[in-house]
Amino acid sequence: MTITDEDCLDETLAFNDQFMATAAKRPEKPDASLLAFLRRNRLGGDSPPVMLPQGQDRAVGHGVRVRVFVPEHVEGVYLHIHGGGWAFGSADGQDERLWRLAVAARLAVVSVEYRLAPEHPFPAGPDDCEVAARWLVDHAAAEFGTDRLLIGGESAGAHLCVVTLLRLRDRHGIAGAFRAAHLLFGAYDLSMTPSQRLFGSRPLLSNTDSLRGSYEMFTPGMTAEQRRDSEVSPLFADLSGLPPARMVVGTEDPLLDDSRFLAQRWPAPVRFGIVAGAMHGFTLFPLTITERELQRQQDFLASA
Repeated sequence: MTITDEDCLDETLAFNDQFMATAAKRPEKPDASLLAFLRRNRLGGDSPPVMLPQGQDRAVGHGVRVRVFVPEHVEGVYLHIHGGGWAFGSADGQDERLWRLAVAARLAVVSVEYRLAPEHPFPAGPDDCEVAARWLVDHAAAEFGTDRLLIGGESAGAHLCVVTLLRLRDRHGIAGAFRAAHLLFGAYDLSMTPSQRLFGSRPLLSNTDSLRGSYEMFTPGMTAEQRRDSEVSPLFADLSGLPPARMVVGTEDPLLDDSRFLAQRWPAPVRFGIVAGAMHGFTLFPLTITERELQRQQDFLASA
């Protein structure tokens, strides 16, 4: 475990304060209006993201939609699973970032357009990610000229990455097909770790109440005990056979314990970094720590 970017702490904490002050001035929206806003702007920013012509939409497996980026040189395939509390976000919400990664790391990038809650609660999203991953195992060599597979995502996407790896192992007997996992500030215990329960109401993109609301949309009707099932909360799963991983979370993230506890249980080598002062989803914002983190992600995936 390493605390990183302490030299940027003043900038990071100042941004957190600014973010909370701005959030406090926004009028509260009903749940349905808030969800509609987040979906319209993909990642909850002030405007919809830019879609690039390099991204190609297609269907794989049993009709699961994916968005594919193929650079001139391909040395591996990265299965990306976006975040958004299992209820918003999209495969075309990070085109600029995914294309930049594809070119720099020489990776074909396949981003999954999985079904979203509350219209499609658990297990719909995990089912779609499983289909996309299995399709890559079977077809990556023919489609992209390589069977070097990597997987990664952020927040809910990181959760779905681990669930997908476990499903490949347990349902298909496939272990080792994905050589590495890159997991940003994921939720791995949907019954709520101590850091989730104790974070409180600070409006730092995610907090105790927003997490609880996300879990209720994703797994409606489940009790906390039911959410401890290993198919829902991978922190409680047998993690044997999973690949080397890089896990990152900020010190001001309610999901801090999730990454800490998962890193402690992960059987393969783990590079685990805690970013000083960073809130949940910090890589969405124009910060020094964001540029550093994107470079570290690129380096890890290129060398994995």
